Amino acid sequence: MIRTYRITATGVLRDDSAKYAGNAVWIDLLNPTKEEEAAVETALKLAVPTREEMAEIEVSSRLYQENDATFMTATVVNKADTEHPEAAAITFVLAHGVLVTVRHDDPQPFRIFAQVVERRHGACASGEAAFLGLMEAIIDRLADILERANAGVDGISREVFIQRPNSMRSRQYQQMLAQVGRIGDLTSKARESLVSISRVLSFYGPTARAVTKAENGGQGPSLKSMNADLQSLSDHANFLSNKVTFLLEAILGMISIDQNEVMKIFSVVAVVFMPPTLVASIWGMNFQFMPELSWPLGYPLALTTIAVAAVAPLWYFRKRKWL
Repeated sequence: MIRTYRITATGVLRDDSAKYAGNAVWIDLLNPTKEEEAAVETALKLAVPTREEMAEIEVSSRLYQENDATFMTATVVNKADTEHPEAAAITFVLAHGVLVTVRHDDPQPFRIFAQVVERRHGACASGEAAFLGLMEAIIDRLADILERANAGVDGISREVFIQRPNSMRSRQYQQMLAQVGRIGDLTSKARESLVSISRVLSFYGPTARAVTKAENGGQGPSLKSMNADLQSLSDHANFLSNKVTFLLEAILGMISIDQNEVMKIFSVVAVVFMPPTLVASIWGMNFQFMPELSWPLGYPLALTTIAVAAVAPLWYFRKRKWL
């Protein structure tokens, strides 16, 4: 699919006719076909990167200039609201004042920015303005993701340290581990996206053309403010990652404590039954001469001895506060 945003007499117009327009400022390629890629390559005289090339992790493969065109590939979090978030590679190409975005996923920031363009034409008055607007939308989305992850971690923290019956804690700890794992995965993808976007803006900065107020309606983002936001979000993501690690260790510690409690109960039961078993074994031997067999009170005495042998360890454990 190819979407073209071009400047008209009435403002910025979105065109889905899959035909390149000479006055285009933003060409959005979503899962493009070979024909759509060829049309853009012919019009702007550039080579659209393939999906395999976009997946490269080397900096030189993600950030480079070629034939007066600037190629920048960033990692953007996709499907963050689901249980299986993804890290999508998206390429931004600035050539001849036109922004070309190549993507094989549909992250939410692109849909949000498209709605902004329809309301405020200045957000897409030039290729540079569209690029900065998209970067701002992606950064805002990452901030929302980290805020939601932080709220989830705080909620789990409160649950972990609340005492509950043993029958409830085991099942809940398993659920908490799964939740912490999902939050940790989402946080790691957000950190990866923050690093890649920071590199993109650092690469774009020295060659950036000044975006005038007329182009961004006096409300557009600046590189300085976005870099400051990226720095603060990166610090928060690192803090959140450490918090997730601490929470994971706390849950595992709680599970270990519960398991130790169970093993302690088994140990106490074994120790309590050991002395009575010894007494019963002694008087249960089948020797011909056993003086206790002729005692009238031998049986009550044996039962009393067994009971005392069972109660004495329990009393000792409670006295030492082991139970």
